[in-house]
Amino acid sequence: MKISITFLGTGAVVPTLTRNHTAILLKYKNEDILIDCGEGTQRQFRKAKLNPCRLTKILITHWHGDHVLGLPGLFQTLALNGYKKTLEVYGPKGTKIYIKEILKSFVPTKKIKMNVYEVTGGTFIKNSDFKITSFVLNNHPPTNGYLFEELSKIRIDKFKLKKLKLNREEQTKLSELTKGKNIRINNKLIKAKDFTYKQKAKKISFILDTKLCASAKKLAKDSDLTIIESTYANEESAIASEYGHLTAGQAAEIAKQAKVKQLILTHFSQRYEHKEDMLLKQAQKIFKNTKLAEDLMSVEV
Repeated sequence: MKISITFLGTGAVVPTLTRNHTAILLKYKNEDILIDCGEGTQRQFRKAKLNPCRLTKILITHWHGDHVLGLPGLFQTLALNGYKKTLEVYGPKGTKIYIKEILKSFVPTKKIKMNVYEVTGGTFIKNSDFKITSFVLNNHPPTNGYLFEELSKIRIDKFKLKKLKLNREEQTKLSELTKGKNIRINNKLIKAKDFTYKQKAKKISFILDTKLCASAKKLAKDSDLTIIESTYANEESAIASEYGHLTAGQAAEIAKQAKVKQLILTHFSQRYEHKEDMLLKQAQKIFKNTKLAEDLMSVEV
């Protein structure tokens, strides 16, 4: 099953003509999960021709303005467009009080149903299809990184089954194979191990606003795709550390040490407007399979 990632915003604390504040949408089956919601995110949904009313969850990494100031407008847009779900909002310590204050700061025409949770490390969502785990990163205020992990599935090898030439009624028994059980059809034993395979799980990691730390490397480990902030160039590592950010080179080091398959850089300072290729080159010297995120860019994993 494909996992779709759309970058609704790829800028840092100050937006530019080409980069909105940070927001990333992950789509998987019936889930639309928004990671952060910078100012203007509701408009970015429209520009990307995506329906915000499909949202099921919001994951907040931390409570700096460029990651959350789009929430009031998004909540109102959902309410005015007939949002019928119960929106689940997750974030680090303090999230409940911050959401409460946001809802007190304006008078909504309508309200939506919402459940708010605080997560401080560990798996907080798990179902038959995927799980989401939070990792505490090195930043102030409290900051989470997130790992979306598709769970491994036992699949039936359709090419092998074709040779059996089963009719429709006989095919109804095949689901038992995915449970590891052998079945018998027309006195013929069909072994699960011969007609099934294990589908590899996919892992997508999100690392935004943090100093270089062991937790970031642990979070990214073996990811099919890791998305990491690259606010500064290598030459400004001291400033990056002072403000709780990473350089392009540090992001690439995380990807290399974590043995990820692909790295996408995002969250660029306004000082690199039209100069982002410099950050890309610095990262690619360390980790070749690196790309730059652009607003409204979509990728599939």
